[in-house]
Amino acid sequence: MVHVTRIVIIGGGPGGYEAALVAAQLGAEVTVVDRDGLGGAAVLTDCVPSKTLIATAEVMTGFDASYQELGIRLACDRPEGEGGERAISVDLGKVNRRVKRLAIAQSHDITQSVTRAGVTVLRGKGRLGSGGQAADGSREVLVEAVGGSTQSLRADAVLVASGVHPREAPDARPDGERILNWKQVYDLEELPRELIVVGSGVTGAEFAGAYQALGSKVTLVSSRDRVLPGEDPDAAEVLEEVFRRRGMNVMSRLRAESAKRVGDRVEVTLSDGRVITGTHCLIAIGAIPNTAGMGLEEAGVKLNDWGQIVVDRVSRTSAPGVYAAGDCTGVFMLASVAAMQGRIAMYHALGDAVQPLNLKTIASNIFTDPEIATVGYTAADVSCGKMDAVEIKLPLRGNPRAKMQGIRDGFVKLFCRPGTGIVVGGVVVAPRASELIHSISLAVDNNLTVEQVAGAFTVYPSLSGSTAEAARQLHIRKRAESES
Repeated sequence: MVHVTRIVIIGGGPGGYEAALVAAQLGAEVTVVDRDGLGGAAVLTDCVPSKTLIATAEVMTGFDASYQELGIRLACDRPEGEGGERAISVDLGKVNRRVKRLAIAQSHDITQSVTRAGVTVLRGKGRLGSGGQAADGSREVLVEAVGGSTQSLRADAVLVASGVHPREAPDARPDGERILNWKQVYDLEELPRELIVVGSGVTGAEFAGAYQALGSKVTLVSSRDRVLPGEDPDAAEVLEEVFRRRGMNVMSRLRAESAKRVGDRVEVTLSDGRVITGTHCLIAIGAIPNTAGMGLEEAGVKLNDWGQIVVDRVSRTSAPGVYAAGDCTGVFMLASVAAMQGRIAMYHALGDAVQPLNLKTIASNIFTDPEIATVGYTAADVSCGKMDAVEIKLPLRGNPRAKMQGIRDGFVKLFCRPGTGIVVGGVVVAPRASELIHSISLAVDNNLTVEQVAGAFTVYPSLSGSTAEAARQLHIRKRAESES
C-alpha cells in the first residue's frame, strides 16, 4: 500500500493556498481549513482591494499632476486665473463595488485552482488538538464549522497560516461608519470629505495618499518624526514632501489618544492635548496575529512577545510536524513572502529539495504615489555596519522619459560592495517602482556587479535607463577609488 502524507493547512491566504498547491503536486492528501474564503485578507480585505482602490487614485493623481503641462485641455477649462472645482471627480461607491467584485472574483479563481488540484476545502475555524503527537507522529486538527459542529482531522504535518487582524486602540474603536479600520473602508458609498488617518506606516501612508488623490482633505497623524519610519529615509522624505505639496496635513511626533463620534463628525484627541476633527477617521496602527485560541502553545508552538509564531528559515515551528507561514509569523508581512514560506514548508515536510528563505533577496513595494520599492540591504544596514557598501542616488528629474511624462519626484538608489562591485541592494522611488525594481532584484539575487548591470541594454528613453546610469556611476566611482 502506498503511503500518502496527510497535510492540513489552517488558513487560505497566500501562505495557505500556495502551500496547498505544492503539497497536492507532490502527491499529498491536502485539506485547507478556511474561515472567510480562499485568498485570505490579502485578496478579500487587504492587498487586492487596496491596490484596486489605489489604481483609481493613481489615475486621478497622474491626471491632476500633469494634464496642463502635457497640453491637455478640458471642455470645462476656465480662463487662466479663474477659480473652480477640480477638473475630475470620483464616484467612491462605484469604485468600492468594483473593489469588492474583483476581490470576490480573485477568491473564486483561487478556489477553483485549488479544488482542481485535488485539495479539500473546509469552511470553518481550525485549531490544534490538545493531545499532542500520536504514536505515528500525526497530530489532530479540530475544525469548528460555521454551524457550530466540530470535525476532527489527522495530519502528518500541519501548516498554520492564520494571518492577522487590525489592531485597535481601547479609546478608538472602529464603528464601521465614521471610525474605520482598513477592512471597513470598502463599505463607504460617499468619499470622506475630511479624513483623519492615524498611523503613518505602510497601510496609513497608502490610504492617506489614495484618499487625498480621490479628493478627500486628509490629515495624517504620525507618532514618529516622519512618515514610513521603517523605510529608506530618502524615500520617506520624498513622499512626505509630495504629501505636503499636494495639501495633506502631516502631523508628526503625535499620538492619537482617542477617537470618538460627535454627531456626524469624529473628534481625535492628540497626545499634546489638541483635538482635531473630521468627517471620518481611519485607524491604521498595525496588526495582531490570529494565534489566540488555536491551541498553539499547548501543542509546543513557541510564540514571541507579540503573539507571532516563531519559525526558522524552512518555516518550522518549535513543535515537530507543525509549520507556519505568512503574517502570523511576522517574518516579513508581504503576500509574496507568505506564499514562499508556505511553499518552502511543503517542500521540507514532503522531503523535496528546499532552499531556505533568504530575506535579503525579497523585493517589496509601497503603493503610494510615487511608489517606493526596495530590495536587499538598506541604508540602515550600511549605516550600522551590518553591510559594507557604497551607494549612489540618481534623481529621476534628469531622466529624459521622466521629463516627457512630467515626473518630478523620485530617484534610483543602488548599493554595491566596495571591492567587487556586487549589487547588494537598491531603492526606486517612481511611478510603477514595483515594476522597475525587478532588474535590481535580479542583480541582487544573482550577485551581479555594477559593471554587468551597466552593460545591459536599456530602452531609450525609459525610466529603467536610470538604473543602468546609476550602475555606471557606481562603476566609475569604484574605479576611481581603486586607483587612488
